[in-house]
Amino acid sequence: MKKRNLLVFILLGAMSASFLATTTFSCSGKKDENKDLFTIDTANLKQQYEPQESLTLSVLNTNNETIESVDYFVNDKKIGSAKGNEKFTYALEGKKLGYQNIKAVVHFAGETSETQARVELVSNVEPKLLEYTIVNTYPHDMTAYTQGLEFYRDTLIEGTGRYGVSTLRKTDYKTGKVYNQVALDGKYFGEGITVLNNKIYQLTWKENTGFVYNADNLKKEKDFNYFKNVEGWGLTNDGKNLYQSDGSEKLWILDPASLQEVDYINVYTRSTKIKGVNELEWIDGKIYGNIYQKDAIAIIDPKTGAVEAILSLAELKTKVTQHPELDVLNGIAYNPKTKTIFVTGKNWDKMFELKIK
Repeated sequence: MKKRNLLVFILLGAMSASFLATTTFSCSGKKDENKDLFTIDTANLKQQYEPQESLTLSVLNTNNETIESVDYFVNDKKIGSAKGNEKFTYALEGKKLGYQNIKAVVHFAGETSETQARVELVSNVEPKLLEYTIVNTYPHDMTAYTQGLEFYRDTLIEGTGRYGVSTLRKTDYKTGKVYNQVALDGKYFGEGITVLNNKIYQLTWKENTGFVYNADNLKKEKDFNYFKNVEGWGLTNDGKNLYQSDGSEKLWILDPASLQEVDYINVYTRSTKIKGVNELEWIDGKIYGNIYQKDAIAIIDPKTGAVEAILSLAELKTKVTQHPELDVLNGIAYNPKTKTIFVTGKNWDKMFELKIK
């Protein structure tokens, strides 16, 4: 199997179809008269673009109306105007990957009419397949449904999930012994964790609630509600902001003080978005993300969302005790002192220390 096909097999689920669609809205009192006068000219558009390309925009003028100007918007942000119906060029370099919702507001005869279309911006990066060696194998609590994993001051901090048994714990990674632990209320399903400014942030799955703890003693300092109604999956930080995954292709960038959205990126490989981004870890300026049920880690550019490399770890699951509760790979912790990563899975009895080649 060619490397490109292998990478596609590792990462991709069902491809979501991208499409061009045009709809028209009138902004005057003559809605029925004006609704079909203008549409975005899709003959000049493709379904998918890469960042080095540009959009060429114009509108179809069914009744040959005298167009004064056309204002163009992408994802509700104005990108410029064209005099009359001149073609308008929009460069995609540096733009956010994902759907580009195009809106044209046509000014004519003292009236306006609005029409929309959509294209998709995908990555132009060919992911590399990384290799690794197993440096060490350590014991891991087989009852731990691992949701978050992170080193902090030589201590391994772990968040576990499932209703009624979710925890936040400190662990001796060499022995697997848990030496400090707090239990979540049974109504919460614990998810990803990260440590920033001596505070541990922990998500929950469907409860739209997170927690902040003192990293020294695991004392809970506050609860917080999510910035919007999304699921909580993985969590990491870049030293300034938090990055939260929700099971889709989105990574939400949050202010750690207000827990409000600052921005977001969409995770893409060539040709499609990558859904199911789960547990996260920030390593040397990149985001390492477990891809749920793929037993693989995607290395993501946090500026663009492009997947730059893949670490396939499917063989690790064969090295742990096989039992009925055994679940998927999940949990990435980077030790900056050894420059190695530690990975485990849900209800795995082993944790592996890896060196990336």
